[in-house]
Amino acid sequence: MAEPSVPIAPPLVNELDIVIPTIRNLDFLEMWRAFFQPYHLIIVQDGDPNKKINVPEGFDYELYNRNDINRILGPKASCISFKDSACRCFGYMVSKKKYIYTIDDDCFVAEDPTGQKINALAQHIQNLLTPATPFFFNTLYDPYRTGADFVRGYPFSLREGASTAVSHGLWLNIPDYDAPTQLVKPRERNTRYVDAVLTIPKSTLFPMCGMNLAFDRELIGPAMYFGLMGDGQPIGRYDDMWAGWCCKVICDHLGLGVKTGLPYIFHSKASNPFVNLKKEYKGIFWQEDIIPFFQSVVLPKECTTVQQCYIELSKMVREKLGPIDPYFEKLSDAMATWIDAWDELNPQ
Repeated sequence: MAEPSVPIAPPLVNELDIVIPTIRNLDFLEMWRAFFQPYHLIIVQDGDPNKKINVPEGFDYELYNRNDINRILGPKASCISFKDSACRCFGYMVSKKKYIYTIDDDCFVAEDPTGQKINALAQHIQNLLTPATPFFFNTLYDPYRTGADFVRGYPFSLREGASTAVSHGLWLNIPDYDAPTQLVKPRERNTRYVDAVLTIPKSTLFPMCGMNLAFDRELIGPAMYFGLMGDGQPIGRYDDMWAGWCCKVICDHLGLGVKTGLPYIFHSKASNPFVNLKKEYKGIFWQEDIIPFFQSVVLPKECTTVQQCYIELSKMVREKLGPIDPYFEKLSDAMATWIDAWDELNPQ
């Protein structure tokens, strides 16, 4: 008589947390149940802490609201944004797992061109567990993928690759556009499924989107700070991009890799472009100075940990971006506070 088959546990089930920022009931989790239910969820409630957030039955989760953030961090809670999805980074801080996957609550399961439902989490895990190639571009994209390899002319000395710190996924349906592009292309939808994962080369920046993102918390977690956005701040919708720019220059310095491409999720709901324009207005001007700043960042060789790199970066933000607007001095202070709070909750 055949032995009964033993169910295979999902990959990293005890090593990964799913972080979700929200202001509403999490009914969208029903669509993700088959993929997410084995994992632990950290839900960060934005806005009114007295509002009841309903989570479908059967999920293992912890939920934090603003009162919890203030209680846990005390005065350091000032570094966590309020009334903005940037509050999600509090979930990164309180997690005790090696890996994080974060997703927005208006993101649904996408289908590939064959009609198969995409397990976005599984693809992110694959991205994180295989090396990246930031130092030399492979024209077949990810050489570690089944059916691919390093092409002729790729240096053998670089074929071990680098550890992957960040896996940046993409979106079908509603593209991640800024407000001016939303206004001129209100009906545009992304229907192109590109079956590729590639490493973003060293010294190349990218606009990171936080709605479908995974990272190795042990490798880059302290740099995954989504800044000061939302209530009381002069800017919004730059939280994930700020974290992406900080992470990328630190990954470049420490010899870590960042991947983008698969997996796709289905982004269901376009945000209001007029509301977005109000949030982005100053950022649209400031980014013309912010991008050259990050392109010019050179971190000292003495900085060998993410925390050391991030503190040094916070000083550079004050010195180089502070003259543009006092906001950047405030942001510099918040970056340092974030590291203090991270180290307090995550002692070595």
